[in-house]
Amino acid sequence: MFHIVDFEKWERREYFKYYTEQLKCAYSITANLDVTLFKKSLKRNTLKFYPSFIYCVTYNINSMPEFRMRLGENNQLIVYDIVHPNYTIFHKDDHTFSDIWSEYTDDFYKFYDNYKCDMEKYSDIKGVKIKPNQPINFYCISCVPWLSFTGYSTYSSGSSPSLMPIITYGKYHEENGKWLMPFTVTISHAVADGYHVSKLINSIQTTIDKFNIDKNGVVLSMNLT
Repeated sequence: MFHIVDFEKWERREYFKYYTEQLKCAYSITANLDVTLFKKSLKRNTLKFYPSFIYCVTYNINSMPEFRMRLGENNQLIVYDIVHPNYTIFHKDDHTFSDIWSEYTDDFYKFYDNYKCDMEKYSDIKGVKIKPNQPINFYCISCVPWLSFTGYSTYSSGSSPSLMPIITYGKYHEENGKWLMPFTVTISHAVADGYHVSKLINSIQTTIDKFNIDKNGVVLSMNLT
């Protein structure tokens, strides 16, 4: 389920100690994703944007160990083999939201079905946490569909920033014939630098550009290399 980082051999050892002991900080980077081709592919295959995009983001997060790191027992730094998405749903009647999670798998349609089953079972339930037994190996992703923002920051008042990545994206808008969508990654500087966040965002862009499904329902062109 996870492995322990060999701290003495880890190339980021000095940076981790600095950003957890001296300058305890997280940071956010916002960039526009071009969802033009992604939207066309979803429309062609009658797929919903939200679960499909969550899949693409989770697929990429699970490809990079920096975004699967947490502190385990005795403050050991661990890397989970897989993390699952914890996402939000909006209640239109009272304008509140709820957290829900779905089990992730690389099999797109299996994940899509997991999402649909969870939505059917829990979407009408109110409260912050509505699905029980949330695994400890999760990350957070949510959408602000009412605003096409240019910057976003998640502030935590804890003693030190969480190592868990927080993903937020906004309303896509048309610009010069392309559909652009603001996308923000918030992460502790202890585990990831600007290089890692840039790599993640660029990989997600590649994934949604290549996202395609053939007539037999097989997801094609999801290779990140």
